[in-house]
Amino acid sequence: MGSQASMLLRNEELEAIKKETGTGFSHSQIAHLYRRFTTLDKEESGSLSREDFQRIPELAINPLGDRIISAFFPDGEDQVNFRGFIRILAHFRLIDNDVKNKDVIGFEPLNSRINKLRFAFQLYNLDKDDKISRSELLQVLHMMVGVNISDEQLGIIADRTIQEADQDGDGTISFTEFVNILEKVHIEQKMSIQFLD
Repeated sequence: MGSQASMLLRNEELEAIKKETGTGFSHSQIAHLYRRFTTLDKEESGSLSREDFQRIPELAINPLGDRIISAFFPDGEDQVNFRGFIRILAHFRLIDNDVKNKDVIGFEPLNSRINKLRFAFQLYNLDKDDKISRSELLQVLHMMVGVNISDEQLGIIADRTIQEADQDGDGTISFTEFVNILEKVHIEQKMSIQFLD
């Protein structure tokens, strides 16, 4: 299978993926991810479906697994190719000190703090109106804590969260307000996965 990955991912493609994501993935990491991608691609179609992702144990047990899976399928698409797969995974790459400044690569890398926050914001913002409403926040809280907290307690947590974050008084959390409330959170480390070499 290693030869298949190297046959299908030529150096030009590896370099294009590295440049496109701006994350500092090594060639061996991209090849490893390609092997993982092809393992998930049971139909050998060159793309993955939602069902393919649902077979990943870590996503199956994650309370936000369905939301994370949906991030791989923007605009209601039902398949994702390897480039789309790696673009989403790039958000979870640790920030490489050599690539952390957007001036070095000409754009904000997908694993930058701001792009990690955009990704996290979209996990809450189901209707894609660029605001997290009370009901969206309640849905996520309910997914995360399940039946361990009453609906009334969840409502109080949601109300307090919106009250603390909502600077313009519209009863929702905008992306700017989301960024401000998470200002002291080390999102770069919390939203990171170790990618094997």
